[in-house]
Amino acid sequence: MRALTPDDKEQAFIKATRHFPDRYAEQIAKGMGDEALATALKNYLGIFGGSGARDGIDIAYQGAGLKIWASWNIPNSVMDKPIFEGHSTIAMARKVYGIANPDDDQLSLF
Repeated sequence: MRALTPDDKEQAFIKATRHFPDRYAEQIAKGMGDEALATALKNYLGIFGGSGARDGIDIAYQGAGLKIWASWNIPNSVMDKPIFEGHSTIAMARKVYGIANPDDDQLSLF
């Protein structure tokens, strides 16, 4: 089984959060603090879910802990380490969906 590249991990994140930008479009446009973004991601990911595809990356995710697993085989959410968890999930959401943080003082400099 081949290892996931950084691009594979980003694609897995997008697959797990595919409709997040549609559901939270208004909040994303205004910017979201870390707490608001964490709550939105937790609600979006829900209790537990996942998907798979032949010859594609399989994913599993859960809102508790903002965890996302990915693998070229079915990920084991008990034994495998998540590829994103907590703050790394928030950071990837900001990167992928361009979500500004209005609580970040650095934003006011630009």
